[in-house]
Amino acid sequence: MTPAPAIHQHADLVSVREATWALMRAHGMTTVFGNPGSTELGFFLGWPRDFRYVLGLQESVVVGMADGFAQATGNAAFVNLHSAVGVGHAMGAIFTAFKNRTPMVITAGQQARSILPFDPFLHSAEATTLPKPYVKWAVEPARGEDVPLAIARAYHVAMTPPR
Repeated sequence: MTPAPAIHQHADLVSVREATWALMRAHGMTTVFGNPGSTELGFFLGWPRDFRYVLGLQESVVVGMADGFAQATGNAAFVNLHSAVGVGHAMGAIFTAFKNRTPMVITAGQQARSILPFDPFLHSAEATTLPKPYVKWAVEPARGEDVPLAIARAYHVAMTPPR
């Protein structure tokens, strides 16, 4: 008996990182503003040559730069912050962007799920409620493969009025 052919070949699979970058390209979000830390390092593996990373010295500055960029371009800016402390540092600028009705997609790192039961220093126990009420939508994807859909929805919500 001959085994059934494989439905998917390994070469056909797209990584979460590649799918995310393709989505960001499709939405014109190839400039990323951030102040990364250890929890975000994986995002930089194989960084695309057509993407630009704008490094800020503190998270509120990063969100402020992204706020101006989004207002100037008319497109949602992409911001990557360092875990819960980064979101905390950025809250004043997130509030300002909210009042400006600036379209923005903000991501933040999280500790590995395997160490969350030990209450690690950089983890956010309530990551989706931390930036509220100054964001239109917040989610913590349960699986890596849920990230592209979460970013797609975040972009759609950010670009929906009021903006």
